Formats: sequence, structure tokens, C-alpha cells
Amino acid sequence: MTKKVIIEAKNLKEAEEIAQKELGVEIKYIKLEPIKERKGILGIGASTTYEASLDINLPFEGKKYLEEIFHNLGIDVNTEFRQKPDGDTINYQIQSDENALLIGVDGRTLNALQTVLRSYLNKLTDKKIRVYLDVGGYKENKRKQLEILATKTAKEVAFSGEEQALEPMNSYKRRIIHTKLADWRDVYTISEGEEPDRYIVIKPKKNRE
Repeated sequence: MTKKVIIEAKNLKEAEEIAQKELGVEIKYIKLEPIKERKGILGIGASTTYEASLDINLPFEGKKYLEEIFHNLGIDVNTEFRQKPDGDTINYQIQSDENALLIGVDGRTLNALQTVLRSYLNKLTDKKIRVYLDVGGYKENKRKQLEILATKTAKEVAFSGEEQALEPMNSYKRRIIHTKLADWRDVYTISEGEEPDRYIVIKPKKNRE
């Protein structure tokens, strides 16, 4: 649901100026609907109340926003997006000759781009949306590697009956491990430690208190 505000103005020009300030976008992205008029006395004090709403296709706006960033950096990209039916999640996939540059060391540049994109799009809606950005399938490959690690370690724990701790990971990677092993009958997972060194411990269920 795109953001809406109620404003009161003496004329349409003033309404447009207020709406741009309140919504933080150009007037071309704003739809103004008059909902109430106040006549005033002899024309003095007359005003109109408007509902100002954003007239934006969020997924497409995110695509344009990304491509503008890369254009300014002199990088050619191919951007695709997919919005889940509930409208709460938008996934963006980028392909470029500069994939390594856009991903950065351990995905840090990619994560920073995702944060910027998510912040921008969430300013345009009253409904919190989840935004995921991937470059060249980097995150998908990492997810698969983590799931393989989770499965391998879980089998070892189930067989030996001894818990195993994984290396420290960020919250995104830990979530992948937790999700992968959530339905396992023989093991369970917990996070321990403090950020940025928080890690997952895979434990056998037979020892669970």
C-alpha cells in the first residue's frame, strides 16, 4: 500500500508543493484527489482538502533506482525483479560484467546496495516490505553452500550424539541454517555468542533438556 497524506491548501499549486514536501517525491509521482472544500466568506479563507497518494509501481521504481545508481557509476547492468503475490517481498536479480565489483568482499557491497534500495522503497509505502538483491546468483550459491554445510553437520551430530559449533555468521546466514534444520527430527539449532561473533550450535535432540 503506497503512502498517503491528507493536506489542506488554498489552491492546486500550493497543494502540489505541500504534497511533494510531505511525500518526498516529485509531483509526477503523486495523485491528488479533492475530498472536501471550504468556501470561506466572500472567498476569503477558502481551501480544499486533498488526499495525496503516491502513484508508483514499487518493483519498477526499485529497478529504475538501481539502474540510475549503476548508470552514475558507469556500469551497464541487466536488472530483473519478481514480486511475491502477497506484495510484501520484492526480489531483484542483477547481471553485469562487473559482478565481482558489485558483490564486494564477502558480499559487503551487495549488502550495502540492498540496504540502500530497501530504505528507498520503504519510504514510498506505509506497508513494510522485504527487499532482496542478488548479483550474478551470488547469494543463491551461498545459500546452497550453507544448506549443504547444515545438512552435513547435522548428520554428523545425529550420528555421534555430540554437538558442533559452526563458525561465526551474520544474521542472514544463521537464518538459512536455522530454517534448513528446523524440521529435523534428530537435531536442533541455537545461536550463541555476541555480535559480530554470534554463531550457531547444532545439538542432538536426545540431549535436549
